[in-house]
Amino acid sequence: MEIQPVAWLVQNEWGPLQAVMVGTGVGMGDAPKLEDTFDPQSRKHVLNGTYPTEVNVTRELDLLVKILKSHNVRVFRPDLIGMNQVFTRDIGLVIDDQFILTNMVEDRAKEQAGLKSMLQRNPGNVLTPPSHVHLEGGDIMPMSGEIWVGYAKEPDFADFTTARTNEAAIEWLQTQFSDRTVRGFELQKSDTHPSLNALHLDCCMAPLGMGHMMYHPAGFKNPADVAWLQDHYPAENRMELTATEMEHMHGNVLSIAPHVVISSIGFERTFNQMKRWGYDVILVDLTETAKMGGLLRCSTMPLRRQPTHP
Repeated sequence: MEIQPVAWLVQNEWGPLQAVMVGTGVGMGDAPKLEDTFDPQSRKHVLNGTYPTEVNVTRELDLLVKILKSHNVRVFRPDLIGMNQVFTRDIGLVIDDQFILTNMVEDRAKEQAGLKSMLQRNPGNVLTPPSHVHLEGGDIMPMSGEIWVGYAKEPDFADFTTARTNEAAIEWLQTQFSDRTVRGFELQKSDTHPSLNALHLDCCMAPLGMGHMMYHPAGFKNPADVAWLQDHYPAENRMELTATEMEHMHGNVLSIAPHVVISSIGFERTFNQMKRWGYDVILVDLTETAKMGGLLRCSTMPLRRQPTHP
């Protein structure tokens, strides 16, 4: 059966999800060597002998696919290329009707070969940033009328492996999406301590579709950015995450509609808060996948959300 193409369209983080690419555990292989890890969470689990197996990650992501399909979301998977392809969010992203092929950390750039079939099948414009612009999808959030970007300035960008998006990405995105305001948030980085490292913006902040936000203030380097968020979201509409909650990705959720959020099991505090706010929260077990430093948003690349109008 021929797979029908998807017309790319993502305007914000919460529009009803119609099509998505979900990562796969197939081909990720055994645990990497310590020197081959490039985030502190993976490093911790390699050191502890608790790094997840290919079988378990494959099982968890396949269950996520079943949940998405049960909510009438078209699901695509990357072409299998015999390597770790779990976190599809970072290798590309859609803003409006444009697909951005991200410029990633060198260790992960080969993952983009898994996009070949999807890019050939789907009509639309593909943007490729110049070589000096570095960005990964976990740091980029399309918001209504804006694009929020997590980034690292120099010397942090040069000094930390966990620094994935640079300041040049803000300027480049502004030139590509001139009708949006591109707003940067400088992030705290650590290559060795997961509770001190905001690997991507979606690790320390989750804007939700009915005007709420979960965030870890210490994940942001500039107090002015935290103050702006607190002004933007009333106190009753925001929840502060602890360092431990950020480390274990409690805020890394996937909105599939303004009022519907998918979260991993075991996050009682965030689950209860989202329920009090009025969200339908769908739970899935991605406990093993989380050991690699990512969760729901990290392992999904939205290709199309139902269009909304201001």
